[in-house]
Amino acid sequence: MFGRPRTTDLTPAQVSAMLHRSEIILIDVREPGEFAAERIHGALNFPLSTFDPANVPLSHDQTVVFQCGSGKRSATAVEACLKAGLKTDAHLAGGIMAWKAQGLPTVSLDVESGAVRDRS
Repeated sequence: MFGRPRTTDLTPAQVSAMLHRSEIILIDVREPGEFAAERIHGALNFPLSTFDPANVPLSHDQTVVFQCGSGKRSATAVEACLKAGLKTDAHLAGGIMAWKAQGLPTVSLDVESGAVRDRS
């Protein structure tokens, strides 16, 4: 097989439903500042700048799904995992931007007060 490894593109609705059913481990590969500013509730932060597939938390019961801002960095994380021999190929197509465009909730940090806010 030549070219880039194939990724499984999941929609925001699919990821949301899978999160609610505890079927996935959602890994946000954005940088810590981006993650702190706004994130999907339940996501873990594994920044792409220091990403190592060996540290990906694998589970027999849950699928790993990567997520970023727009889908580019999460596809890069999938590619790194596949090259390392992990059978982890799913990501949130369109990233958190697509998630928010669908009106799905996020968690954000109020930079003035430090308060955590849920956005429904």
